[in-house]
Amino acid sequence: MKMKIAAAMLMASVGLSGCATVLNGVNQPVEFESDPAGATIELLDGRTCTTPCAFEMRRGNDTMVTFSLPGYESSTMYIQSRTGAGVAGNAIAGGIIGGVVDASNGAANNLYPDPAYIRLARAGSGGDAVLLDKDGEVISTVAEYNATVAEDVREGIVEQGLYADVAAVPAAD
Repeated sequence: MKMKIAAAMLMASVGLSGCATVLNGVNQPVEFESDPAGATIELLDGRTCTTPCAFEMRRGNDTMVTFSLPGYESSTMYIQSRTGAGVAGNAIAGGIIGGVVDASNGAANNLYPDPAYIRLARAGSGGDAVLLDKDGEVISTVAEYNATVAEDVREGIVEQGLYADVAAVPAAD
């Protein structure tokens, strides 16, 4: 009898809370890297660090980050909050309540790119900053990446109450 009660309590606790909330939490450590290293990064919320570095960031919040280093062009890129791959499984395992919990607190999301890794363009070179994968391979220019996510990220920044409307959100590269 005690085993049945314990099993029922375990199932209820999983069913009444979001699986992603329990497994992942609402924050994600995001790594920031640059080539060359030593760039100052500044997040939209004003936090700064020198690459390589990392911040705990809210999974459900889109943001922007600016990389700057003397002798190089500054580059601003979007960090996008995307629904994670485990959402469908969570809906099955955690039910409607778990899905609602995870969706409302952002725990079902992941921030991209992670790492936020760019190669800065030398000042005056006319070159573009490029987005790199974790192994240092080129994915695209920062401008090309930003163009693919700009509308979604800018709307997300407005939804957070950081700007009154999309037109007021500063443009990234």
